[in-house]
Amino acid sequence: MIAYKEVKSILNKHKKRDSWFLDDYSVNPYEGCGFNCTYCYVHGSKYGENLADKIVIKKDAAAILDKQLANHARKNEYGFIAVGSATDAYMQVEEEIGLTREFLTVILKHNFPVFISTKSGLIQKDLDLLKQIDETAILPEDLKQNPGRGVIISFSFSTLDEKLAKQIEPGAPAPQKRLEIVRLCSDNGFLCGVNAMPLLPFITDTDEELEKIVAAAKQYGANYILIAGLTLFGNDERDSKQLVLKFLKDHYPDLVEKYEKMYGSVYYPSWQYQQELNKRANALCEKYKIKNSIR
Repeated sequence: MIAYKEVKSILNKHKKRDSWFLDDYSVNPYEGCGFNCTYCYVHGSKYGENLADKIVIKKDAAAILDKQLANHARKNEYGFIAVGSATDAYMQVEEEIGLTREFLTVILKHNFPVFISTKSGLIQKDLDLLKQIDETAILPEDLKQNPGRGVIISFSFSTLDEKLAKQIEPGAPAPQKRLEIVRLCSDNGFLCGVNAMPLLPFITDTDEELEKIVAAAKQYGANYILIAGLTLFGNDERDSKQLVLKFLKDHYPDLVEKYEKMYGSVYYPSWQYQQELNKRANALCEKYKIKNSIR
């Protein structure tokens, strides 16, 4: 189902730059997402209502973005724009509607740099526009040397296991197809990498699974890999915490108690868990000679 809504603003300006993805702004061409990933943090938020059942298209979105970017450009407030931060900008509907491409055309017009995180191969249809943005974007002074690029593309993975991916990311392209698009973007000269996030505790964060994804990132030409654990929000049946617990009950019942203990009344794994995951991730990045950050 596709619905339309009127909005007054498209561009979100962050209070501070995102330390992982380097974006100062974000835009979401759509609300809702056909990939319907079980662990998605958007479940339960204002963007997550009927996440896979209803895609919302914002009326006159490109024209509104045009005005907002013109205003920031006049003030020389350049910074990376994350395209599709609350929903994938290249889900299935983009092939028909093309709103993400409209956004990129406006962004090119105003010379802003772009960060895109996606699971979809549909991005390949916009490589022509992205190449132009990469060449003409005006970067903030402290990013001109590193990364020194106008476009950063990340491809998201929680697992390389095809069966598991189909269970937890039912609408998303298979992991192997994503790896092939990583290779395509790398071969076309883009700064691109892998977001190994979120990793599921005791399932996809094991030494074996973690090494598989780091090795694959290197093999398919990624410039970097970003690795992070799972966050689980909310207690409503539509929220990510309850959806993941239901998945565990159906497929990994022996892990339910461990997850309940790990997350309990909090959203994030413990500091100790995160430090241990970082230690293992850093060791693997060193082994495979791949950066563990964009810069």
